[in-house]
Amino acid sequence: MVECVLLIRDAQDKAAFAELFRHFAPRVKAFLIKSGSDASLAEECAQDVMATLWRKSHLFDPTRASVSTWVFTIARNRRIDMLRKQRRPEPDELTWGPESEPDAAEVLEFQQESTRLVQALSELPEKQRVLIQKAYFGDLSHSEIADQTGLPLGTIKSRIRLALEKLRHTMK
Repeated sequence: MVECVLLIRDAQDKAAFAELFRHFAPRVKAFLIKSGSDASLAEECAQDVMATLWRKSHLFDPTRASVSTWVFTIARNRRIDMLRKQRRPEPDELTWGPESEPDAAEVLEFQQESTRLVQALSELPEKQRVLIQKAYFGDLSHSEIADQTGLPLGTIKSRIRLALEKLRHTMK
């Protein structure tokens, strides 16, 4: 099998690829089905793996892995990619034209909630309030806040967690 990959790499040998395809395509498909993929996804993934073999044959290093290890690693990674793609939520349908204006009740509810949030924030201890403002209004990560304030990362996370619990309780 190593010779086939080397022929594909060095001479784009179609006969060598056909031999690899006959050998590995059914095995890759069976592997994917045993891994929990349905038949159509396994077939599509196996085809993609074989195409990758053709395109990326120059990356194969016989000193690092056998051909079958290389092929099944590609198959495993491709399956993970396809599962991630399937789980990715579709964006909500975009509407065209101007958005509808919120009604007066929604505006009033939003204003009241905003007022309650401002009040709840003002009731937090200053050490917690400052960190909440940096994290949520300043759009800083916990690590950036640690760099900026000199506080340990664990302290920042604890204070933010406590502050969020207090805010949740107050906003109920």
